[in-house]
Amino acid sequence: MGSFGDINRVNTNVQALDAQYALNRVNRDLELSRNKQVTGKQINKSEDDAAGYSIATKLKSRVAGLEQSLQNIADAKSILNIVESSFDTIMDSLIEMKSLATQASNETMSHSDRALIGDQIEAIGLDINETANQTVYQDKELLNGTGYTGSLDLTFQTGERAEDTITASINAVNISNLFSNSGFWLEGWHFLDWSSDFDSLYSSYNGLGAPEHLGGAGFYGSAINISHGFYDSPGVFNIDDNATVADYNSFIGAIDSAIDTMVDNMNSICITQSSLSLREDALFKSITSNESAKSRIMDTDLAKEHSETIRLQILQKTATSALAQANNGPQSVLGFL
Repeated sequence: MGSFGDINRVNTNVQALDAQYALNRVNRDLELSRNKQVTGKQINKSEDDAAGYSIATKLKSRVAGLEQSLQNIADAKSILNIVESSFDTIMDSLIEMKSLATQASNETMSHSDRALIGDQIEAIGLDINETANQTVYQDKELLNGTGYTGSLDLTFQTGERAEDTITASINAVNISNLFSNSGFWLEGWHFLDWSSDFDSLYSSYNGLGAPEHLGGAGFYGSAINISHGFYDSPGVFNIDDNATVADYNSFIGAIDSAIDTMVDNMNSICITQSSLSLREDALFKSITSNESAKSRIMDTDLAKEHSETIRLQILQKTATSALAQANNGPQSVLGFL
């Protein structure tokens, strides 16, 4: 800052230097203000606010993770919607199967009619297996038990932290799995005449599993091609045309057990879908909160910055005028000559 008598010195114009410094500072602040208005950010590089820049960067990283988690939940819902659709189809098939088995359990049906019903049940069993085989997402087979035993556990990343996950357990729902708890051996369904076939077959193949006695006839499953029944392939219904009313009556209980299994499976999927929806709502709120926090640090208050620009423009004009006057100051020395 200039002092008394500086105007009398010509080689160093201190007043001009002060005015030039003030003008440069105003020009710098004006440039920063205009840059903030153009970019919409009040922190454009770390030197503008080192602490604020670091905090905002962390918030930006968190928001990116939350937004990707939101997309992950959408993908997870797509998988579960596919599974749910197949579950509905299989449940409809089981209900139709029960209706047919109930019809065949009625003594008013003739032998040939009951045989036709058996063919329909076999076809429905094939349809259930086919539905399980065709339930695929991104080359991942979901319902036929391929590549896993028991249940298929799918872990969905539903948050930006490692521990933010939801696991869905999807059980296989082909014929073998649905009827595994029915008390029948399921490598094939065989209707055997109890009196003529059971003793010899059970004594020869008692290591294959216990048969189920169903009144006048029995279901016996094995990989052995036997004379009075027949074997096709694992997990497929093979119903003898000689199946009786008692056979179908017991088969109704097996279908009820399969339906109960499907109800449990659908309930598990619905619970997971509900959890995903709750997590989705929480993510929306979390994204909004973190974006708001980042905005308060990074974004420019345009109204405030516009006022600041006007103030700096006024100071720029006054500093320019002051510099011009300071440059003219040494001219007064000519009065001594």
